[in-house]
Amino acid sequence: MKKERFSIKKRLMSFRYAFAGLRALFVAEHNAWIHLVAAILAIGAGFLFRITPGEWLAVLIVIGMVFAAEILNTSLERTADFLTEERDDRIRDIKDLAAAAVLVCAITALLVGLVIFLPKIICFLSNL
Repeated sequence: MKKERFSIKKRLMSFRYAFAGLRALFVAEHNAWIHLVAAILAIGAGFLFRITPGEWLAVLIVIGMVFAAEILNTSLERTADFLTEERDDRIRDIKDLAAAAVLVCAITALLVGLVIFLPKIICFLSNL
C-alpha cells in the first residue's frame, strides 16, 4: 500500500468535514441543543463567579466530554439505523449503551458543576 503524501489542503479539508459533522449534530439532535444551553450557562457562570483556572479546566473538560459522547452516540445510532430498519434486541442494546454513555457524562458534568458553582451560589445568596 502506497503511503499518501502530506497535504495541507487535505488537512484543512478534514476540518471542513469535522465542522460539517458539528452542523449535522446541531441540526438533527435536540439533545445537543440542551447540552449547548447547559454549556453556555456553565461558561457564563464561570465568568460571573470568576472561577479559578483549575475550575475552568474541569468545566471545559466535562463540556467537551459531553459533546464527544453525544457525537459518538449519534454516530452509533445513525450507523445502526443505516444497517437495519428491523427491530433487533442487539441493536437496541447498542443504542441504549451509547445513550447511557452520554447520560454518565452529563451526570458527571452536572456533579462537577455542583462542586464548583454551588458553594459560590450559596456564598453569593448569603451576602444579599
